[in-house]
Amino acid sequence: MNATVAVILALALGTYAFRLVGPVLHGRVEIPERMQDLASAGAVVLLVALLATGALTEGGGFAGWARPAGVLVGVALAWRRAPFVVVVVGAAATTALLRLAGVG
Repeated sequence: MNATVAVILALALGTYAFRLVGPVLHGRVEIPERMQDLASAGAVVLLVALLATGALTEGGGFAGWARPAGVLVGVALAWRRAPFVVVVVGAAATTALLRLAGVG
C-alpha cells in the first residue's frame, strides 16, 4: 500500500467517524440553547459567504458585473417563488446576455 492509498483511507475513516458522531451522541449530549442559536447563525453566515465569493470573484479577482447581475435576477425570481428551472435559466440567460453585450 502506497502513501496515497493510506492517506485516502485515513481521510475516509475520519469522514465516516465525523459523520457517525452525530447519530451516536444524539440524546447523550445536551447543547445549550445559546450554542444552538450561534451554530444556526454560523451556518447562514457561511452560506452567504460562499454565495458572495462564488457570485463576485473568479480567479482571485472581481468576476465582472454580468455574474452578480445574473445572481440578482436569480434571487429575484426565487423570491417571487418561480420554479427552480426558471430561476436557473433566468440567471444564466441574464449573465450570458450581459456578457454577449460586452458587460464583463
